[in-house]
Amino acid sequence: MSKIGAFIPARYAATRFPAKLMQQLGDKTVIRHTYDNTLATGLFDEVYVVTDSEIIFNEIVDNGGKAIMSQRTHESGSDRIAEAIENLDIDIVVNVQGDEPFVKKEPLQKVIAVFSDSSVQVASLMQVLTNQKLIEDPNYVKVAVDINNNALFFSRSIIPYPRDKAAAAKYYEHIGVYAFKKQALLNFTNWPMSPLEEVEKIECLRYLENGVSIRMVVTEYMGVEIDTPEDLIKAASLLK
Repeated sequence: MSKIGAFIPARYAATRFPAKLMQQLGDKTVIRHTYDNTLATGLFDEVYVVTDSEIIFNEIVDNGGKAIMSQRTHESGSDRIAEAIENLDIDIVVNVQGDEPFVKKEPLQKVIAVFSDSSVQVASLMQVLTNQKLIEDPNYVKVAVDINNNALFFSRSIIPYPRDKAAAAKYYEHIGVYAFKKQALLNFTNWPMSPLEEVEKIECLRYLENGVSIRMVVTEYMGVEIDTPEDLIKAASLLK
């Protein structure tokens, strides 16, 4: 039986919205909503927040949760989690974003389920995009997939490009929830940043450039991602 852990990378100093994870949302902070909702899915043997901040660490631990303090400085959430899991007994690692307070069970269940295919090393989520403005927005990462839903490419550009206007193009937004076999994640952090990853600033391209497939799973969106003070207001109205 595989041992499955959820790890929530949580950085205090966010560029666009500093200390966003410690903002109050209803009766709890954003990071506690994320942690508690991940735990409440009942899908995981272990749930940890992995952080570089004593403030966030104490917020979780003082409220009965589990947290791991990063020992090194990290470029990405994946690197932060890789350090945390190195000596943990875990088979499948799920990376849940700290700024997603409305974590739901169904999408996480779907991404874990694909590991019943033993060839899957890495999996992630995507949702259908229909709004043309969002399709063209470089902040929305698009993914093109093959007939087995393995990722072919991730880009901030429009992919596929609709040269034939009569052909029905389908667009998917990549949602940054990942699941990995432990060794696949440890390998990732030992590879240097890859050329396409460096250009697009999309870390999962490193897997594709090193020949590791990513199985994509279609889902409905997980809720509101807290990136700006406006998002926090939107989340507060959703909570009500």
